[in-house]
Amino acid sequence: MIAETPQPPYYAVIFSSIRTEVDNGYSEMADLMVELASEQDGFLGIESAREGVGITVSYWKDLESIRKWKQHSEHIVAQQKGRGEWYKHYKVRISKVERDYEF
Repeated sequence: MIAETPQPPYYAVIFSSIRTEVDNGYSEMADLMVELASEQDGFLGIESAREGVGITVSYWKDLESIRKWKQHSEHIVAQQKGRGEWYKHYKVRISKVERDYEF
């Protein structure tokens, strides 16, 4: 599903990843992170796809909202498990969306 976002400007956190073979609760944690993120002030939406390389883009009102989410206690646990078990490699990019359009 494509996220419904407001008129720009807003921010996008782009999380690109390559998984390990370890599952160990990954899907459940991913679902929990989406649920928790959606409850955070400033959260605007999320889109995700995986085929070889996984890409998840979350949308946020401002940089402060992103900072608070990164520091959320349960998100920190997920980050640690990701580095320790679930990801071979990942990269996070934060960008300001200045314009969008759709069909």
